[in-house]
Amino acid sequence: MNLDRSERRHQDVITSGARAQQRNVAEHAGSRAENLQDILQHASVWRGTAAPSTASIGLPSGHSALDAALGGSGWPQESLTEILIAREGIGEVSLLLPAFAQITRQKRWLAIVAPPHIPYAPALAQAGIDLSRVLLVHPSARHDALWAVEQALRAGTCGAVLAWLADADFTTLRRLQLAAEAGNSWAVVFRPLSAAQSLSPAALRLKLEPLSASGRTLAVQVLKRRGGAPSSRIVLDVEHAVDRYTSSAVAS
Repeated sequence: MNLDRSERRHQDVITSGARAQQRNVAEHAGSRAENLQDILQHASVWRGTAAPSTASIGLPSGHSALDAALGGSGWPQESLTEILIAREGIGEVSLLLPAFAQITRQKRWLAIVAPPHIPYAPALAQAGIDLSRVLLVHPSARHDALWAVEQALRAGTCGAVLAWLADADFTTLRRLQLAAEAGNSWAVVFRPLSAAQSLSPAALRLKLEPLSASGRTLAVQVLKRRGGAPSSRIVLDVEHAVDRYTSSAVAS
């Protein structure tokens, strides 16, 4: 009799221990699942064809169709955007003007580094950009341009840094991505279409093509973005006045 009671108590102890162990395993598995979901929902994770579960904070582009292609939140902040173009003056700067206007209204600087031509200031002002918050940087050498871009991004005072870096390699672009994150800034780099064949750490890559001789109609294709798949081509009507450069603007 006493033996039966002892055996039952022993079995109860074993059963209780097994249940506790099962609970611990389940709780640990649940914790790991929650951690994995947190990671997957982060905007910095590129999930291939999977759409992001939630929209990350971005800067509205001024074009609803483009915002939708960018995940619904506009231009990604604290990151590098790479824009690939066949040639200059097709409306590439005009596409960015609504966002740049918002940045200068927030009293943050817009730095323009190594532009191929001097942007037409009246067109910038007409687009709502505060010219007193615009910095034009004309480096004398390529390595000076890269240094200027990286320092402007890390400074923490520039809302956006716009640069033309045709021959930037992966390592250089990675440094700019990290600098943008560190300085809470937005790096925008223009590169030739041929760069689409090379790897890039940019959070966003766009391909632009003009669809009209006037330059008002622009085809935009998202080649890569965080948290989602590439998009089909979007046709936008942009104002390209800022992409026209005059001798009087250069003289000023």
